[in-house]
Amino acid sequence: MATLSQDVIESKLKELPGWEYKDNALKKLFRFKEFMEGLKFVNRVGEIAEAMDHHPDIYINYTRVTFSCTTHSEHGVTEKDFKLAEEIEKLYEKVAQ
Repeated sequence: MATLSQDVIESKLKELPGWEYKDNALKKLFRFKEFMEGLKFVNRVGEIAEAMDHHPDIYINYTRVTFSCTTHSEHGVTEKDFKLAEEIEKLYEKVAQ
């Protein structure tokens, strides 16, 4: 799968509020009230990522969880990264209610 151009990435990011393109990856910080809420969210994202066979880098800092999506084999952002970011967003919308 080919990497996306800077223009395409910037255009597609308009559909993903809060996500940014930084360090050759799509990134977003999510905040939770409690540590365990964030950890449960990470585990649910892990299930989605495993089913998609595309795994984000995940950084947990107490109640803050950052996801970084890049296609390591392509050395950049591909459609796979946007699909994963979209799924993470959908899940967050469900659990943040």
